[in-house]
Amino acid sequence: MGPVNWLAVLAAALAALAFGAVWHGAAARRPVQLVLAGALLLLTSAMMGHMFARVGAATLAVKPWLYFMMSGGLALSFVAPALAMGEARGGASAGKVLRGAAFWIASYLVMGTVFWLFKA
Repeated sequence: MGPVNWLAVLAAALAALAFGAVWHGAAARRPVQLVLAGALLLLTSAMMGHMFARVGAATLAVKPWLYFMMSGGLALSFVAPALAMGEARGGASAGKVLRGAAFWIASYLVMGTVFWLFKA
């Protein structure tokens, strides 16, 4: 396992936070929500950084699609379905469920892109 690129971890969390602020608009700009979202995205980004470090720089250099396959795959296979089921149980409309799932898939892909840019 290679070392975790902590600068990439921080940059990925901040990029996802900025993406979320744009996606959700003014409703996402309350300070308490931003701090909580930032902390949770930092946790997610740290896990991704560890995951990419486990794969190793040599493998990622010859298979750069793994950044997107792994980050997007996490969101597509675990995060989006879990959150979609929770929202659906709560009575959310199909449109809201799909928008929420799309946001998390896109957000994780943003983080994967940042790791790719940093070659973490």
